[in-house]
Amino acid sequence: MLLPYHTSDTIEAGCDEAGRGCLAGAVFAAAVVLPKSFACEELNDSKKLTEKQRDKLRIIIEQEALSWAVGVVSSAEIDEINILNASFLAMHRAIAQLSVSPEHLLIDGNRFTKYKEIPHTTVIKGDGKYLSVAAASILAKTHRDEYMMQLHEEYPAYCWNRNKGYPTKRHRKAIEEFGITPYHRISFTLLPSKQQLSFNF
Repeated sequence: MLLPYHTSDTIEAGCDEAGRGCLAGAVFAAAVVLPKSFACEELNDSKKLTEKQRDKLRIIIEQEALSWAVGVVSSAEIDEINILNASFLAMHRAIAQLSVSPEHLLIDGNRFTKYKEIPHTTVIKGDGKYLSVAAASILAKTHRDEYMMQLHEEYPAYCWNRNKGYPTKRHRKAIEEFGITPYHRISFTLLPSKQQLSFNF
């Protein structure tokens, strides 16, 4: 069972990102402040849940959280500042939108760029340990999946409705056949280095 990081009255925001390893699409991050009384046995790392479970939990989190927000950094911005910095920026953008000011940030992972003067703690696999981080992982994942489904309508050949932009064989085959879209991250290795990229826009 997941627990809050702080047992005191500290206002804690859990943060996590989704889409860091994708070849296409923006990276998303969420920040979530849960009430101290929040309890949900089903809540877990989003990667360990089914799509149906994530969608159900998203509704619960968005209804019961004291505050939640999602930050987005585009593929063009990722190419400009690199994916690590883009992940931090997405978290910063999410935190900035919170209606409740957090006194502590709980970050999934082992690195983070400080946001203003708010103290933070990084936790490897924090989305499988702490409630607020698990909640953030679910919001980041479900909001990004929704966005990738919208992009799929524009460019169906890449099967983003299934792979969500991750480097599957089918995704790379589509890049080889049809070229890249405005949503592809050109700073990533989209195809083997000897193959030239073409443009599908």
